[in-house]
Amino acid sequence: MRTFGVEEELLIVSADTGWPLPLAGAVLDAVARSGTDSPPGPDFTTEFKQEQIEVNTRPCGTAEELRAEIVVGRSLADAAARTVGARIAASGTPPLMHTTPTEGDQRYSTMSRRFGMVAREQITCGFHVHVSVPTRDEGVAVLDRIRPWLPVLLALSANSPLWNGEDTGFSSYRTQIWSRWPSAGPAELFGTAAGYDETIARLIRTGVLLDEGMVYFDARLCRHQPTVEVRIADICLRAEDAVVLAAAVRALVETAAGDWRAGIPAPAVRTDTLRLADWQASRFGLRGALLDPATGIPRPAAAVVEDFTHHLEAALDDAGDLPLVRAGIARILERGSGERLQREAFGGGRASDVVAALVEATHAHGRRPEREPLD
Repeated sequence: MRTFGVEEELLIVSADTGWPLPLAGAVLDAVARSGTDSPPGPDFTTEFKQEQIEVNTRPCGTAEELRAEIVVGRSLADAAARTVGARIAASGTPPLMHTTPTEGDQRYSTMSRRFGMVAREQITCGFHVHVSVPTRDEGVAVLDRIRPWLPVLLALSANSPLWNGEDTGFSSYRTQIWSRWPSAGPAELFGTAAGYDETIARLIRTGVLLDEGMVYFDARLCRHQPTVEVRIADICLRAEDAVVLAAAVRALVETAAGDWRAGIPAPAVRTDTLRLADWQASRFGLRGALLDPATGIPRPAAAVVEDFTHHLEAALDDAGDLPLVRAGIARILERGSGERLQREAFGGGRASDVVAALVEATHAHGRRPEREPLD
């Protein structure tokens, strides 16, 4: 059974005003104080902006293990944020925001100087799923075969309709902000691990990117561990949805690897079509049409999502995740992703009301972790 884990990028916000707060260092210090002599759990780190914190789960074997890691991570981060007068919210973009030069480390400072307003406005939160692969050859084969399905994951996760206090009209405006980076979005077919390496080297030789860490494809090989990293999704508002999407990604990887072993070629979908599929999912989420992964023709989102689930059925069944994912996706289709809750909360025109609703939903299924209380 493949192991899997997730990175959750979360906002640090004022409980009173809803504005993002540059308190990542203080939150991490509070987490560290709470973790003395406690059992292992998620790791916490800074992100591009000090208004964010990243929670990384350990590799997990089952969806239930992953759910526990996600819930504990969100709970610990929020408990730490409370000690400095803040809260933790899961949203792809902050409903209220301002351009800010605050960064997490020297590398991020260099990026800010080089990329100007793109960096100053880059306060977005993604959901990255890591799935283990035994070899880089298999990892690249997986990347080539999952490309057409990634926009479906974006639609299911969409959780960023607001920007600077306004409804953008997009379900995932995070995707539009993120797409300003020069390497963001879908990638071409790589063919082999050597082809992947040459693509990365060619991009870095241009001098546009700072380093390999700035290769922001929708999915890529992880540099530090033997995993495929699927990066297209918004941070999920609800922990239960995060588990469902992660389990679907693991099945997507397993299905692609099986096709590779069976000699089934990667779908020859053009990258420009995939870029439009990303845009369509970003704009409408589950509220309209998605582009069919095989034909590129618009179809009702529910029909494309059903094809997605059917594509994964055998792998989900083998992992014991089929009931979880089927029920979870049906629930998302019925009540919507995070973007619907945000728009409903914005009905009165106050972005601070949206942030309050986000905070509540982020921790609705949480429980107190088995750690010492924070002081």
